[in-house]
Amino acid sequence: MPVGSFFYKEVETMERSDLDALIDERVRYTVQYAAEHSPFYRHWFRENNIKPAEVRVHEDLLHLPIISGKTIREHQPPITPEFEFLSTDWNNVFSIQETSGTSGTPKGFFLTWDDWKRYAEKYARSFVSQGFSDKDRIVVCASYGMNVGANTMTIAARRIGMGIIPIGKCTFESRILKNYKPTAIVGSIFKLLRLARRLSAEGIKTSDTSIDKLVAGGEAFADESRVYLAELWGVPVYNTYGSTEGTMCGECTQIAGLHVPEDLVHLDVYDPRVQSFVKDGECGRGVLTTLLPVGGKCGMLLINYDTEDTTVVLTRERCGCGRTHMRIVNPQREAETIWLFGNPFNRADIEAAVFQHQNMAYLTGEYEAFVYNGDMPGETVLRVNLECFDPDHCDRHLVGDQFVSRFLKYKSLIAEHYHDQSFHIEFNFTGPRGLDFYTLKGRPKRLVDRREH
Repeated sequence: MPVGSFFYKEVETMERSDLDALIDERVRYTVQYAAEHSPFYRHWFRENNIKPAEVRVHEDLLHLPIISGKTIREHQPPITPEFEFLSTDWNNVFSIQETSGTSGTPKGFFLTWDDWKRYAEKYARSFVSQGFSDKDRIVVCASYGMNVGANTMTIAARRIGMGIIPIGKCTFESRILKNYKPTAIVGSIFKLLRLARRLSAEGIKTSDTSIDKLVAGGEAFADESRVYLAELWGVPVYNTYGSTEGTMCGECTQIAGLHVPEDLVHLDVYDPRVQSFVKDGECGRGVLTTLLPVGGKCGMLLINYDTEDTTVVLTRERCGCGRTHMRIVNPQREAETIWLFGNPFNRADIEAAVFQHQNMAYLTGEYEAFVYNGDMPGETVLRVNLECFDPDHCDRHLVGDQFVSRFLKYKSLIAEHYHDQSFHIEFNFTGPRGLDFYTLKGRPKRLVDRREH
């Protein structure tokens, strides 16, 4: 049971020098554990001429090779006879999980009960930092299945002492809110937006419900869409970032970056363009390493794993909440990033431009965008489909101007091509459920590159 506003105050508020010493101790133990128990890492160490005993501190990880999701897939069936990342005996495996497989064959993961407890502790710390306590009841709108998210949150809730309403989807009936009076909901930004609008259609004001906070996760989002969601519900919206690989970071009530539980997972930032790790404040991919407590066991550990999500280390200074663990920018999927005229832009950049305050009098917030080759050589077109409450009464010029201004604001190279008319932005306004992705199964693809390269 947490005390005050911390789940594990001794660790969460540890001075930086002590925290670094703890991290280094766990790096040494984890690397040695990998050498003894992981078939993949035993071979990896030999192949790369790495002596596990010489990996002494977390800075030593910067000199080791990086692995990826592709590496995991190449060392599991059907490519290999066995799951070579499995790092314990089968009789110690409590559950078998898989990633969603959105970027290829699902990756298999093996969790002992100790792994589950460590995963849950990461979420428990985030929940407590967001003001949750044993007085809360939380609706979980995340899938209960082969992904770890919903189950991890459920175990975390048990450790805090709060109640869980394990719906799994955000399409639940409004009676759930009326009868059980939950205090919070976990779901993606768009699930929570749709729920608010459905309640409104039923004549229920979000302000009349018992909800006093929301937790958004499952995908990156723009600050503008979070602000709009918070206004719609009239409550704070906190961000969490997690994965089957074991990241699990979360904002505290300061909303000043996501805290990384550094004693349980180590995170460095790597720029693949220059093939090197970067300093705090510079953008790159999050590279994580599992950290085991001395004497701990693990079903499947990862060393220098490229998440393929881009982020920035904001600070390692003590937060206003009292926590000392470093804070990072909300990670964005690199698979949702497109390069244009030497400038990258992400789906979240499109979202930020959609959710400009004046636009939201006309737009539902639902959108999809496509990049095409133009009619002339060297031309590129960004076509944005926007869902309106009523297309016939939408101020299309205002929406378009607001979108273009925000989208180009931080994209100087793209802006130059826009002004010399080698880059065009076109808009298509639809009514409710008029977007292409409504006809497709699975998670909506909101930014698609359809250029012929």
